[in-house]
Amino acid sequence: QVQLVESGGGLVQAGGSLRLSCVASGRTFSTYATGWFRQAPGKEREFVAANNWNGRITSYANSVKGRFTISRVNAKNTVYLQMNNLKPEDTAVYYCAAGKLTAVSAADYDYWGQGTQVTVSS
Repeated sequence: QVQLVESGGGLVQAGGSLRLSCVASGRTFSTYATGWFRQAPGKEREFVAANNWNGRITSYANSVKGRFTISRVNAKNTVYLQMNNLKPEDTAVYYCAAGKLTAVSAADYDYWGQGTQVTVSS
C-alpha cells in the first residue's frame, strides 16, 4: 500500500515556475513508477509526465516537453515536478500517481494523491 501527498501548488504569473512535490508512505515506494497527471475544470484527466522506479526513464506530454521536469529521490520517498515557463493553459489540479508501469494512461496507476491546485494567471 502506498499513500501519496502532493504539495507545492499555488498561483503564479505566466512565465513563472513552481515545483510540486509528492511524498509517499510505504517501504516499497522505490519499486514503483510514478507519474503526474492534471485535470482542468470540465476536462478529462491528462498525462503530464512519468518516470520509472530509478528515475532514469522519463516520459512527457508534448504540451509540457522542454518546460517540465520529473525527478525523484527514493531515499526521501519523494517525486518532484519542476514546472518552468508556465502558461495559463497549465492551470489545473495536479495529481501524483504510483504504479508498476511507466505509463501514460491513468488506468495503469494503482495509487493516487489528493491533488494540488496550480493556477497560472495571464
